[in-house]
Amino acid sequence: MRSPRALIPLLSVCAAAAVVTAAATGATIEGLPGGGGPAHADGAADRPAAVTVNAVTWNVCGGSGCPSGAAPAQLTKQIVQRTRATEVGGRKVKTNAVLLQEVCEGHVRAFKKAAANWTWAFAASPGASCAPGQGRAGVAIGTDTPLTEPRQARLPAPAGQARVALCGEVPSWTARVCVTQLSPAEGGDWRQKEARALATLAGGGRVLLGGDFADSPDSPALDPLYGAYAECDQSGTSRTGAKTRQNWQGAAVQKTDYLFITKSAAVSCSVPTTRTTASDHRPLSAEIRFT
Repeated sequence: MRSPRALIPLLSVCAAAAVVTAAATGATIEGLPGGGGPAHADGAADRPAAVTVNAVTWNVCGGSGCPSGAAPAQLTKQIVQRTRATEVGGRKVKTNAVLLQEVCEGHVRAFKKAAANWTWAFAASPGASCAPGQGRAGVAIGTDTPLTEPRQARLPAPAGQARVALCGEVPSWTARVCVTQLSPAEGGDWRQKEARALATLAGGGRVLLGGDFADSPDSPALDPLYGAYAECDQSGTSRTGAKTRQNWQGAAVQKTDYLFITKSAAVSCSVPTTRTTASDHRPLSAEIRFT
């Protein structure tokens, strides 16, 4: 596994050309403004102040049949620790945002008590279940500064299937934050349609889009996202990154977890080099400098 990258400015490229309209993607948006994203653009006269955001995306595998599915209190403790601090480039940094997948409503209720100054939003994934008393499983966003206008959207999916994305605005960062979880069972064509819909939902401006996208970096299914944004763990224009999904022995076998950001941002990104026992995925952490 290669070492984390240093903080490197990424090339500024307008994402608008890579973003398709919501009508073309087939996304069903519940109260989400068309096109998404803060109403500013790179190079605009009203460019917002620079800000650094330390973010974590993690498929915590908290539902039924997961390593920690029957031990919600133990998993909650580990997630809360990540909300307080994470590691990027060998340094401990204060966490500002977490994007979670396969997290239960019970976990989120506990987060709200443990981190009362954080804002949390949750969207249930249809058909996903948790241990008794833990409610439904889904995706969640947590931020250490107010998260406003949280909205969920149905992504394109095969008949009988459903995929949900969750987005919200962070006014103090002038940024849109989105999270989702895709499925390897749907095939690359469907994941590409979902990726196009995600690019539409996240929009332009400052974007932080993360989750488990169930595919490798070189997959054509992720072309819409790599075209519109930069991924925190890629090197230059190559599509690479440390492996995040673990096998039953705890070995990292594939990169399926991503943090896509505005191409004009600077970023440093890290994945733990040792086994994560709480989940079958390792967390992906990034220090992002929006300028």
